[in-house]
Order: sequence, then C-alpha cells, then structure tokens
Amino acid sequence: MSNRIWFHASGGQQKGPFPEAQFRDLIAQGTVRADTLVWAEGMAGWQKAGEVPGLIPGAAAPPSLPIDGHLGGTSGGPLSVDLPVWSFLGWCILVTIGSLLVIPSPWTGTGYYRWLFPRMHVPQRPNLGFTGQVGDIWYVFVAMGLAGHLGLIDGILPILVGIPIQAVLSWVLARWVVANISSNGQPMSMNFTGSVWGFVGWQILTFLSMFTIIGWAWAMAAWTRWICRHVSGTRREMIFTATGLQLLWRTIVFGLGCLFIIPIPWLLRWYFTWATAQFVLVERSTAASV
Repeated sequence: MSNRIWFHASGGQQKGPFPEAQFRDLIAQGTVRADTLVWAEGMAGWQKAGEVPGLIPGAAAPPSLPIDGHLGGTSGGPLSVDLPVWSFLGWCILVTIGSLLVIPSPWTGTGYYRWLFPRMHVPQRPNLGFTGQVGDIWYVFVAMGLAGHLGLIDGILPILVGIPIQAVLSWVLARWVVANISSNGQPMSMNFTGSVWGFVGWQILTFLSMFTIIGWAWAMAAWTRWICRHVSGTRREMIFTATGLQLLWRTIVFGLGCLFIIPIPWLLRWYFTWATAQFVLVERSTAASV
C-alpha cells in the first residue's frame, strides 16, 4: 500500500491526490477520520476510511447512519449504472435524432430517462424509476431543439442569444427530472433548488472557459458540484468527486477514440459509467463535517 495515491472527500469536494506518507499525516492530524470517504487506485469505489483494512489502525467500522424514511443500514457510497452497449448507443442516437427533428424530442427525451433510471444503482434506494410524462414539459424539449439550431446560423449573435436560452430551458428540465425520480414506485420527493440566474451564470462561465482550451473542465466540475448542493429533499447529500483534470483527460481520450468510429459504443459506456461513479452519497451531517 506504500505506493498508493489517495483522495478524500471534504466539504463536498474531492481533495487530492496525496502520496501515502502525506495521507497518513492527514489521518494523524485528524483531517481524515474513520467516517471520511476515501479512494485510491484499485479500489472498487469510495469507502469510509474506517472500513479500509489497515488504513486507520484500530479503527472499527463506523456505526450505521440514519437515512431517509423507512430504510435502514449504512448511508453513502458511489452511484453506479449498468449500460448494455448497444441499447445505450441506440438511445443516444434516438435522443440526438429527436433533438435535431425537434418534434419527436419530448418522446425520445422522456423515453431515455425511463430507460436510464432503472439501470442506475443508488445505495439504499432500490428500483429507481422515472415518472415523468411526455406531456409534462413537451414545450421545453421542443424549444431546446429549436434553440440548438441557432448554432447553424452564421454569426456570433445567434450563439450568444442561444446560450442563455438553452441555460433557462436546461434549468427547467433539471427541475423536472429531479422531481420525477422514484424508488420502489414511490416518489422520492426531491427538488432542485438552484436559481435560474445561478444556472445561467454557470452556463455562461463554462462557455467562456472554452476559450482557454482546457479551463472548461474545471468550470464543468465546479458547476456540477453546485448542482449537487442544490438537490434537496433527502437526508443524504450527493457530492461530485471528480476533479477538472480527471474530467479533462477522460474527455480527450473519449474524443480521440471517437475519431476511429468503431470504439464509439464502448467509449460512450466507459465515459458515462465513470461519470456516474463520481457522484457519491453521504449523510448530510457527515458531509458538513468532513
């Protein structure tokens, strides 16, 4: 274990990388405790430090933390998703075609969420589902499809106009998706409470960061953490643990690999599966204290 590089979650963000010796110092100083989420290369997912054999000498596994409603047991851990390669590729193509043709987009978009959520695995939240209906916000899907065509018009003005429009529409979509997630057929009563102005601001910042070539990755990671902080309605908090650097190099690998066409289905699954695992659930009081 002496050559491992470690990361830990603190204040809703990923900290690291830390060489083994430095990470041991953080443990000795009390910065990393038994209930702190940690990860190192070779681990299947994020774990509490006290549950990693040999990491904190003499530490017992931390007690179970209460979680939402009737469920018991431990609270926390990374999300995961099972994606059949060809089904996932097919849905990506359908969603893209639906957006380009505009009119089918409410059906393809809603169908995609209904297909995706049952394949996602959330600790202590079995049988996820999506209860949104095609007619709920059909006009948002249509407007997003139309706004996407603004980029095809010559000139910078259509692009500048399209960015805030797309941001507002994406904000409405995010609120709808979060509010319609269910578990075991029951609504999870979650809400996205981020303001529309905050959402627009992050979208504009991310667009401007594109001009730095690589800065968009850090802006996107920060924006995702902001979104996670504004998902309410449960005792557990979702944090996004990926760094800008991790997002950058994986996106570069994904983009370069897609140039060869054939690997696209497997690259899509690899990228989406990795991104999903970067969302980690922690009990809210624990998240505030680490």
